Amino acid sequence: MSNTVKSFTVNYNPASNEQNTFTSGDCVSGELTLEVAKECKIDSLLIQFKGKARVLWSERIGQTTVTYYSKDKYFSIKHYFLWDKDSGEDNETLLTNQLGNPYSNVVAPGSHVYPFSFQIPPQAMPSSFDGDYGKIVYALKAKLSRSMRIPTKDSTKINFVAKADLTGDSGLMEPQHESKDKKMKFFNSGTVAMDVNLEKTGFFQGEGLKVMACIQNNSSREIKPKYCVYRKHSFFAQGKRRVSTKDLYKEVGEPIPPSSNQNVLKVLPIPLDVEPSILNCSILKAEHRLRVYLDVKYASDPVIKFPIVILPAPNVPGVEAPPLAASGFGFEPFGKTYPPAWGTVPPQPPSAPQLSDPQPSDPPPAYGTWDTPSFDKSWK
Repeated sequence: MSNTVKSFTVNYNPASNEQNTFTSGDCVSGELTLEVAKECKIDSLLIQFKGKARVLWSERIGQTTVTYYSKDKYFSIKHYFLWDKDSGEDNETLLTNQLGNPYSNVVAPGSHVYPFSFQIPPQAMPSSFDGDYGKIVYALKAKLSRSMRIPTKDSTKINFVAKADLTGDSGLMEPQHESKDKKMKFFNSGTVAMDVNLEKTGFFQGEGLKVMACIQNNSSREIKPKYCVYRKHSFFAQGKRRVSTKDLYKEVGEPIPPSSNQNVLKVLPIPLDVEPSILNCSILKAEHRLRVYLDVKYASDPVIKFPIVILPAPNVPGVEAPPLAASGFGFEPFGKTYPPAWGTVPPQPPSAPQLSDPQPSDPPPAYGTWDTPSFDKSWK
């Protein structure tokens, strides 16, 4: 910042919701504030609104460090308060003051305010995201240019949330069903098996994820059903893929005694701060899985994995409220599927279970994660 320019900032007006989030079609308004110590001449003054994704990581191959990079731009809109006539960018929007007159390129000492407004393009775009090897950013960037001086810049990010609609994607309402059985060996005898159902595939932040299971324990030891929701981030660049996984939260069910069959209902509350799934970006994905497994001592655990889609909470603009939850799945004899009775009056759900102390469990499925050197993740 030069001695002449005392401060230069860009700010936007908060969104009309508690989360301060914006979505497609919304207007983002704000102002540039320029404070100068003495009179000065400006060549150009602009505000730019951009949405883009970027991935970046490095790998050590022998004695060489290879960097993988990719980017995807969604939109870039420039508005000028003043432009340099020699810049060749006279096809951009030129803003005027409240009286409809052009701004003066000579500013007097003191503080000067330049209001602006943008409309977010009404197109499908992924939500804001910040991961280990990539990010999706929607930002306002201001630039002040003066002759024979380094440009003065400032920027701020907005939190963009993609529109979500359970009714618009039939796949999100599809029930899921899987079964698994295992024959015990060595220190155990007999068999264990589970038949697991989810009422749907898409769930909102803050919603309860209902897991229905029929569990057969025909072994000589008690077993415990366990549940884990984890996320998988995938980054793509130059024909390569980089993956990281992380357990988000776990729950442990009541033990199933030997030589018994039980119908088990578990409701996993999805925290409001869990990031939404991102499936519509070409260079990165944020996916979620539910892992249901039986904790069997002295044996490998039988595991069932379900893909789930986490949607923004319905109080975010542009997000439709979820339909009434399906009624409780009727438990049938083991091995039969039991589809939900959609449209019936749901019973009162059980109270949200309290998170128990961390329990030992297998790590999430291996997706080929490997360590790489750290890199500068600052947004350019």
